[in-house]
Amino acid sequence: MNFIVSVFGFISGMGSTVMVPLFIFIIGLAFRLGWIKSLRSALTVGAGFIGMGLVLNIIWVYMIPISDQLRDKFGFDRLYYDAGGGAAGVIAFGTTVGTIIIPFIIVLNVLLILFRVTKTINIDIWNFWHLAFTGSVITMATASAGAGTNESIIYGLIGAAAHGTLALMIADMTAKRVQEEFGMPGVSISQGFATSSVPLFLLLDKIYDLFSKKSSGEQKASKAPGKIASLFAEPIIIGFILGILLGLAGTDYSLGAEAILRTILTLGIQLGALMLLLPRIIKIIVEGLLPVSDAVRIFVSSKHSGREFYIGLDSAVLLGHPNTLIVAVLLIPIVIILSVIMPWNTTLPLADLAATAFFVSMATPIHRASFWRTLASGTIIFAIVLSLASYFGPMITESAIATGFDFPAGARGVTALSAGNMFAWVIHMIMQLKYIGAIILAVIVVGAGYFINKIAYKLYDWVPAPAKKE
Repeated sequence: MNFIVSVFGFISGMGSTVMVPLFIFIIGLAFRLGWIKSLRSALTVGAGFIGMGLVLNIIWVYMIPISDQLRDKFGFDRLYYDAGGGAAGVIAFGTTVGTIIIPFIIVLNVLLILFRVTKTINIDIWNFWHLAFTGSVITMATASAGAGTNESIIYGLIGAAAHGTLALMIADMTAKRVQEEFGMPGVSISQGFATSSVPLFLLLDKIYDLFSKKSSGEQKASKAPGKIASLFAEPIIIGFILGILLGLAGTDYSLGAEAILRTILTLGIQLGALMLLLPRIIKIIVEGLLPVSDAVRIFVSSKHSGREFYIGLDSAVLLGHPNTLIVAVLLIPIVIILSVIMPWNTTLPLADLAATAFFVSMATPIHRASFWRTLASGTIIFAIVLSLASYFGPMITESAIATGFDFPAGARGVTALSAGNMFAWVIHMIMQLKYIGAIILAVIVVGAGYFINKIAYKLYDWVPAPAKKE
């Protein structure tokens, strides 16, 4: 074990821009992609990680002076800057658990398919960072509680495995509903955050039923949004407006008119650029991952002909739904207001404000595109997300420093709204009990499997019934 940890520690020490492409190359070769395609995929992913760092520099260069002004003017002091899911992914992959997580989760997925625990082949490799994050915070917590290095890594991998297993089972559970609402046969959503939101949305949907039954006349966002709604659904417009508003609120008005105008417009354009470029950088990373993901899918399918399989994808494929887009735009000011009025919140929402749609992507299919239900659920989940992002802030900041994440001294700490994952928090709390926590976690995972296969299909008409034994 010491040798394995030392090898992965050496790879981790080279940084995420080397470590992740190296594993992509190895996985491509292992699943018969060929060395040329594997190398191209690996280098493309590496380029995406480098671009991520360059784009995120916008936050540090332009937002720290404004946030200092806001803190001085209004006492709006937030300890942790929201660096976004991209940055959190880079940090999570850079930890010891993160260096192991990609092959570890692929092997776990194959085993769960072999034992018929899941039908989903998770090809959303980039979003393994959610599982790496869960494992990393457990490793840190158990090490702080006195566990040895190897022991804490094992606990972290157990937690990551539990999170990954729950995500796959929930992906199976919601597959038919997603396929029906979005017209995507054979697809499931296995992304680590999207699946963690499902239990909350299911519970809230039942609570809403107590007050208002769904009817055929219920308002739906079934039509494409109008020109104004489409304009304000553009990330670059959202970023520009947010930058202007933050500039107006945080500019030092003792400066001359020319300097004030230059500061406000510069911030607007820079944040607009951030909102536009960050998703495109993610697309570059996904572009590099797709050939490897396809190779894994083809390999597994060839070994199990005749069985139904779902292809596990990122929740990004759900974002085009009009209901999701409209709610996502309205949630941006709601998130900012929540960050101000929640006294325990220490997170300043920034980069992930461009990604509000991801947080409610599964609410739309579960609530059958009900606008009011999705908006209410979005508000509730963001209150939870801000709280958990604040809770994880010290750990993310510590990991960022340990993995060499580059942020200036003026930023006291970093976090990410997308790290406010309910599964990560629950599993992290349980695993602090160490081996007893591992036993409790195993019982929870088995119980979740029983619920999905024996109870959920009776409660929700879109959950497939368990196959009958012949």
